[in-house]
Parts: sequence; C-alpha cells; structure tokens
Amino acid sequence: MDWVMLGIVLALVFCVGFLFAPLGLGGGMLFVPILHYVAGWPIGGELILTSLMLTGVVAWGSGLVHHRESFIDIDVAKIALSGAMPGAVLGAVIVSLLNDQLDFGFKTVTLCVVGWANYKTWMKMKPKGANTSESDEIVLRKTHVRIGAGFGGLASSSLAIGAGAIYIPVLHQYGGLRSRKAIGTSLGTMMFVVPIAIISHAILLQGELPDWIWLCTLPIAVFSGATTGARFGLRVDDDVILKIFLGLLTIIFARYAIDITSHIISA
Repeated sequence: MDWVMLGIVLALVFCVGFLFAPLGLGGGMLFVPILHYVAGWPIGGELILTSLMLTGVVAWGSGLVHHRESFIDIDVAKIALSGAMPGAVLGAVIVSLLNDQLDFGFKTVTLCVVGWANYKTWMKMKPKGANTSESDEIVLRKTHVRIGAGFGGLASSSLAIGAGAIYIPVLHQYGGLRSRKAIGTSLGTMMFVVPIAIISHAILLQGELPDWIWLCTLPIAVFSGATTGARFGLRVDDDVILKIFLGLLTIIFARYAIDITSHIISA
C-alpha cells in the first residue's frame, strides 16, 4: 500500500465532495479522473463501482442537508426516478457488454455528456430580457423529465457519475424548478438512482474489488467533504455556483479531449 498516494487521493476526494455537493452533482466526473490518473486504476468495473459508491456518499451527504432545507421537490423527483432507475440498470448492462473496449468508449461518451452540460450551463447563465422572469419560462413537462432523467440514469451507471450535469438542466428547463430546487432535486434523484446502479454493477462485476482500505477510507473523506460543502454552498449565490460548475466542466472536458486525441493519433 502506497500511503502517500492514499493520502493524496483522500485529500482530493474530500475536495471533490466539498465542491460538488452544493452544485447538485455527485462528483463522479472528478472521482473517475482521480482514481484513473492519480491512483493509476484502469477504467473498468472496479473503478466504476468505486466511483459510484463515492458518488452515492456525496448524494446522500448533501441530499439530506438539502432535504432539511426543503430544497427537494418530492413530486418532481418521483417523476424523474421513473425514468432514471430503468436507465441505471441499462447502463450497467452496457458497461458489462463493452468489457475490453470500455476505456475509449467511456471517455468518448463522457466527453459528449460534459460538452452538453457545458452548453446548457452556459445558456442558463446568459442574461435574460428585462421583462422575462425565470418563473415565466419554465413549466413542468412530465414526459420530458422522464426521458431526460432516463438518459441521466443511463449516463450515471455507464459513466460512474451522479449525472447532476444532466439532471439539473432537465429539472430546470422541463421540471419547472428554479436553480436551487433543481440542484436539491437532482441530489434527491441521485440518492436512489446511484444505489440501483451500484447493485446492478455489483451483480455484473467482472474482476476483483480494490483493496479494503480504499473502500473504507474513501467514503469517509467524501462524506466529510460533502456535508461540509453542502452547508457552505447554501449560503452562496446561484450565479457563483454556476460559474464554479462551468469551470470544473471545462477542465474535465479538456482532460478527456486530450486523451481521446492521443488515442486516435497513436492508433
């Protein structure tokens, strides 16, 4: 066991939990790069299962805080879950079928998801007309929420992410929710979708689990960061949260784009 590496990874996942919890995200978009690039884990079933476990910790740690503050719309969350939970099961099946071709496909699809989330967030940050209010623009569209959340559940399970980058724009644009409630409801959706994804992957897992010390210490670090970050984030303006979100997504997009380009050049 490389204890220095373990310490570095624990510090990094704590920071991810702290930063992502107030954004309504699970953190998988950073957990995967940390485990892959820093800790040296290959992209496979073990990494995906571990990232989902950490994502679930963030979702519950932050989701409970948002629930206490009444920032989760239970009715809209139920609609989202009706699409997201089947999507999560399907995502696990897809990962199991890809097997040896997972690395390139994983990074390519992740790049597309992050690019879409970047675009939706940027559009959301654009100034609105003087006579336009947020409440006038958005109404509940149940079918759109189910379809969007279904894609979110699929992405969550297949890419080892919370899929808040998908849930939040869907809940905001089609769920009739303002930014803070969309964030809280995104977390509320993840609280139930991620465990379904974990169970599905555990059944289909090919390979061994990581060392027990990683599985014991990583969730503790993430939970500490998530609960602290959630309380802090409730006092931060929505525009600031969106800018942090956009900045992190841009960095992640660039990292995967470099990997995919290198793979294509060397092929």
